[in-house]
Amino acid sequence: MAGNVLPKFQVINTSTPDLSTVQQNLVRTLNPIFNTPTLGGNLLTNISLVSGVNNINHGLGRTLNGWQIVRQRANANIWDSQDNNKTPTLTLTLNSSAAVTCDIYVF
Repeated sequence: MAGNVLPKFQVINTSTPDLSTVQQNLVRTLNPIFNTPTLGGNLLTNISLVSGVNNINHGLGRTLNGWQIVRQRANANIWDSQDNNKTPTLTLTLNSSAAVTCDIYVF
């Protein structure tokens, strides 16, 4: 499943001043939302991590910007090794200090 991507607002060329003004206001309002790096992510649920290195398919179809544990079902320290990941467009490499099941939001 590819990450959800918000469509960009398409400005229509028009000779109507009021419509042009409305479109400009929409662009100013929507662009900050579209540029939020946490949008367009995937929630990965019930991911079982083993103690040590774990490679997880993130499903974004691009290099991820980041990740966040949103639910963790046992005590464990979790950190990434993305700087050494040979397939960043496909996977997230996480290290865990113990076996744990968690939900991870990738974006």
